[in-house]
Amino acid sequence: MAKSTPSATRDVLVRTVPIELCQLIKFAGAAESGGAAKQMVADGEVTVNGAPEARKRRQLVAGDKVTVGGQTLVVKLG
Repeated sequence: MAKSTPSATRDVLVRTVPIELCQLIKFAGAAESGGAAKQMVADGEVTVNGAPEARKRRQLVAGDKVTVGGQTLVVKLG
């Protein structure tokens, strides 16, 4: 498993918004599969804009910040 720098921030370019939380986690490579992404959310390992998030299908828009696995993913429309 690759080590990540605590609170490293990375932009994730998506084609359309909104995008579901678990889809973003998988797309960004923070989880190996959609099932793993769902488990991370269920286990309370994910925050959105600084608040814990338990909704796997939470709709994210450009500018939202998702923190998971020691990194912060910023949704960018690209």
